[in-house]
Amino acid sequence: MNIQELIAIDVHTHAEVSCRCGPDEFRKDIDEAAEKYFKFSHRPTIPETIAYYRERKIGLVMFSVDAEANIGRRRIPNEEVAEAALENSDMMVAFASIDPHKGIMGVREARRLIADYQVKGFKFHPTMQGFFPNDRLAYPLYEAIAEAGLPAIFHSGHSGMGTGMPGGGGLRLKYSNPIHLDDVAVDFPDMKIIIAHPSWPWQDEALSVCLHKPNVYIDLSGWSPKYFPPQLVQYANTQLKHKMLFGSDFPLITPERWMQDFAGAGFKPEVQPLILKENAARLLGFAQSA
Repeated sequence: MNIQELIAIDVHTHAEVSCRCGPDEFRKDIDEAAEKYFKFSHRPTIPETIAYYRERKIGLVMFSVDAEANIGRRRIPNEEVAEAALENSDMMVAFASIDPHKGIMGVREARRLIADYQVKGFKFHPTMQGFFPNDRLAYPLYEAIAEAGLPAIFHSGHSGMGTGMPGGGGLRLKYSNPIHLDDVAVDFPDMKIIIAHPSWPWQDEALSVCLHKPNVYIDLSGWSPKYFPPQLVQYANTQLKHKMLFGSDFPLITPERWMQDFAGAGFKPEVQPLILKENAARLLGFAQSA
């Protein structure tokens, strides 16, 4: 990344529409429920998203969510996201997503994506993928990630996916309690772990794990900052100011809306540049000049 040319780094953007694979309409009801919950409808292609961020001089980390075992829907290819990042390396990084239920085949894929496509991290969504993060089924995948020195990002807290559907669309919120990541942080102390989103209704658990474990960070995506719990702002301004990251959850929330609300959400002036860019630049391994 050309850090000096970017005003911010958004560590949480979604690859929504593939240009290589036709849409999989299976479980379209989950998409419709999410659109109602987040009050959005347009799902951009990967190139459209990149152009949107480039125009605004915002760097981005992009990933899809591989939940093929639990949801039964074909994923967007990791290779498509990774190749887009290689073509736009001045402002984009790709994380891969691999369903932990894929076992050794998933581990093989992870190693290939790291070696051949230079992916810079991995995305997990325990609620969508149907697993506890500290389930040993995922540990071989974590081992491959840790060996490569890469970070892993985990959805946490409530999920708009399935909200309002009968039975929540079959999705279970319990998997995304961030306390389960405490075990992962103990067992993989050299793997940087990003707890995604304000973790309502388990915000205090997320703050405790992040404070206690040096390898744990929090991204602030998925909510407007004006709705952040007060304790999240408090810790971001003090003990965890170097471990908080800007994320929007685009296209569910736009970076413009997030950054506008962030400016008036009570974050100290000296902390704002840390959250918007500097913390992410360090975590992702990009030098930040004085």
